[in-house]
Amino acid sequence: MNAQRLAVATSIAADRRRHQRVEVDLLGRFMMPNLQEYPCQVTDMSPGGAALISPVAANIGDRIIAYIDHIGRIEGKVSRLIDGGFAMTIQTSSRRRDKLAAQLTYLANKDLLNLPEDRRHERQVVENPFNKLVMSDGREYPCSVLDISLSGAAVRTKVRPSLGTVVHLGNMRARVVRHIDEGIALEFIVVQTEETLGADT
Repeated sequence: MNAQRLAVATSIAADRRRHQRVEVDLLGRFMMPNLQEYPCQVTDMSPGGAALISPVAANIGDRIIAYIDHIGRIEGKVSRLIDGGFAMTIQTSSRRRDKLAAQLTYLANKDLLNLPEDRRHERQVVENPFNKLVMSDGREYPCSVLDISLSGAAVRTKVRPSLGTVVHLGNMRARVVRHIDEGIALEFIVVQTEETLGADT
């Protein structure tokens, strides 16, 4: 019986650790039940919930779909109202929840480590470097990937979008963070996994 209680307590503690909230400063947008979209700022987040600063009021129980920089799509319901916004639960699969935990761990530690972007994740040379850059207006340019990691890529290209420009490298949405001798350096909006990176490169 004691062993059973210990196992239950250990499981509860592990679940609490998995859902520990992390202070973040992430921009995004969300959709209300009336299908209207609004900008938002996420101030803290865990794999099970998030606090959003919002320009409009929400009601407890409203279903919310949000797209958050560096995180991607989340959905759930408004659980409580906070000053200037609301807190929402995140309803997702256990696999996606584990991915969220990994993304939040990265976001919590990257500033503490104070590493340049290309050192936060190990970079690798891709077998097939040829790809395309797609601008927000749909224009496409051929490019070749010099190296890539879970959080970004260095790309050889003749075009030089201004810093901060959002582009697509294949299917991955990214932001231009530096100009380099041969082209540009990109930071992915959503930190990739080995599986998605392999599928997109």
